Amino acid sequence: MSQTLSSREDRVDELGQALPYLRRYARALTGSQTTGDNFAAASLEAILADPEVLDPGLPPKIALFKLFHGVWSSAGTPLSEPDSELSHAAQRRMAHLTALSREALLLHTIENFSRDEVGQILGIDRSEAEGLIEIALTEMKNAIAGRVMIIEDESIIALDLAAIVEDLGHTVVGTARTRTAAVALAAREEPDMILADIHLADGSSGLDAVTQILAQIGDRPVIFITAFPDRLLTGQKPEPAFLITKPYSEAEVRSAVSQAMFFASSAMIEL
Repeated sequence: MSQTLSSREDRVDELGQALPYLRRYARALTGSQTTGDNFAAASLEAILADPEVLDPGLPPKIALFKLFHGVWSSAGTPLSEPDSELSHAAQRRMAHLTALSREALLLHTIENFSRDEVGQILGIDRSEAEGLIEIALTEMKNAIAGRVMIIEDESIIALDLAAIVEDLGHTVVGTARTRTAAVALAAREEPDMILADIHLADGSSGLDAVTQILAQIGDRPVIFITAFPDRLLTGQKPEPAFLITKPYSEAEVRSAVSQAMFFASSAMIEL
C-alpha cells in the first residue's frame, strides 16, 4: 500500500516538473501564452477528473504531452486569435505547413524528445516522426533570409550563435553585450529577429533590453537563451514563444531560428 502511494506521489511530482515545459511547448505551438495555458489547464483538468486518462504505459512527462495533444486535437488544433499583423500573417502561412510537422519538430528539437517519444506523443511510428521532422526543417528553411541581431555577453557563445545563424542563410547585423549597446544596435540596424541572453555583462537584463527594443522598432520574433528557463516559465508574466536552455545544441538553435524567421518572413511576404 505504502509503495503504491509512494509511486503515485512520484508520478505526481514528475508531472509537476514537466508542466512548465508543457506550457512552453503549448505557447510555441498555439502562438499565445493565454491559448497555450488554456489547453495545458484543460489537460490537467482531464487528469483531475479521471487519472486514468494518462497512459499508464508511458513515463509521466510523455503521457502528459500525449494527453495534451489529444485535448488540442479534439478542439481542432486551434491557433490563438492574432494580436498583431505579424502574428496574423504567420498564422496564414502556418496553415500551409504539412500536418503535424511543426509539432514533431518542436517536440524533438526544443523539448528534446527522441523520435520514438515524438511518435508516442503524436500517435505515429518512429519513421513517420522522422519524416515529419525533416519536412518541417525543409519548410522552415525555405523562409526568406533575414537580418538577425544577437544579445550575448560571452564572446565564444556569440560567435557560435552567429555561425549557426549565418549557416542557415541569414545575416547577423551585430552583437551586443549590454542593454545599452543592444538598444543602440537595434535602433541602427532594425533587425528582423533577435537572439537574446537573459543575463548580460554589466548585470543588465536581456529581457529589459528586448522590451525596450520592441517598443522602439515594433514587433519582432525573439528567441531567449538562458540557463534558468524555469524563471521565465512561471505564468506570472508574458512568456517567450521561443526559449532555449543553456547548454544548447546546434539543432535547438537551428529549429528555433528557422521557426522564428518563418514568422518574420511571412510578415515580409504577406503584409
